[in-house]
Amino acid sequence: MLKMLMSSLILTSEPDFSFYEQQLNHIWNWLIEKAGSILLALAFLWIGLRISKWLLRLIQRSFEKSKLDPTVRSFLNSVIHILLYVVVIITAISIMGIQVTSFVTLLGTVGVTIGLALQGSLSNLAGGVLILILKPFVIGDYILEDTHKNEGTVISIDIFYTRLRTFDGKVVVIPNGVLSNSSLTNLTKQEKRRLDLTIPVAYQTPVKQVKAILEEILRQEPLILQEEPIDIVLDAFGESSLEMVIHVWVKTENYWQAKWNVMEAIKEALDLAEIEIPYRKLDVYMKQ
Repeated sequence: MLKMLMSSLILTSEPDFSFYEQQLNHIWNWLIEKAGSILLALAFLWIGLRISKWLLRLIQRSFEKSKLDPTVRSFLNSVIHILLYVVVIITAISIMGIQVTSFVTLLGTVGVTIGLALQGSLSNLAGGVLILILKPFVIGDYILEDTHKNEGTVISIDIFYTRLRTFDGKVVVIPNGVLSNSSLTNLTKQEKRRLDLTIPVAYQTPVKQVKAILEEILRQEPLILQEEPIDIVLDAFGESSLEMVIHVWVKTENYWQAKWNVMEAIKEALDLAEIEIPYRKLDVYMKQ
């Protein structure tokens, strides 16, 4: 009895290969039936990939002639390379008689889902591409981001973020989507920059005397561009002072040093001439 039971267990545990044989036969018959289509698809794949490489070289040469930024060229070449290969492969699959409609639909659905999940990142990616192509600023420029008032020297422009180094050595990371969708001020785009200063003086000070002192200081400062206009005007009557305004032009890289030199020289000259730089005062009258 035990021998019969063991023999029955051995018989029932033997694998059934008939299913696999049927599948292999089915695949073999399909290969024989589609042999012509498969050869045609392989030939198309070989020719299509060669044509894609030729198109990529042609596009790369056109990018080089257009003087695009190297980072932009690399990014666009990668995108076009992937798109061309996807088109060739999908076309080859369709030549073999395989329905690619459902595959493309699934791919599109997955793409939309990923796009919604990464909406902010895609916005930063698009912003980075726009910055690299349009070049509102480049590495080394000093910019002021108007939305959050972040400012500094651009040290890197990545695909998703731009990094600024502030005047005191900090690094500010700003999403490219913010920079591409809002206004910003590029303070070093031009070679020259106007230096504007407001100098308050006491009301009893003669205006012509102040203008003469200021003009002498400005004419002696070597960082000021003497060929450009130098304006010294009385701009406003303040609460406790006359507001004298200075407009001069300096080279962009000399802006801060020129400002500090002029401010220090004005303070010393006004002290020497005994001209008061007033501070805010409040007069209080007691009513009896």
